[in-house]
Amino acid sequence: MALRNIMNYQTNDILRKKTRTIEKFYNRILTSLKNMAETMYNANETGLAATQVAILRRLVVIDVGTGSINPVIS
Repeated sequence: MALRNIMNYQTNDILRKKTRTIEKFYNRILTSLKNMAETMYNANETGLAATQVAILRRLVVIDVGTGSINPVIS
C-alpha cells in the first residue's frame, strides 16, 4: 500500500471543496480506503477523511477499536 500526505486545513484549499458520492464500489475505491487506513495508522490517528489526503470522494476511515470502518454519512 501507499502512504498519502495529509493536507493541512490552513494551507490547502482542497479541504474546502465539495466531494463526490460513491455510486459504485470498485477496486480503485478499495485501494484508496486501504491507503487511507495505512496513512491514518502511520500518523497515529483514529480517523481520516478522503479530502485530507486529496481524494474528492465521500470516504472516511475510522478506527473504532476493532479495525477500520467506512460509514455512510449523509
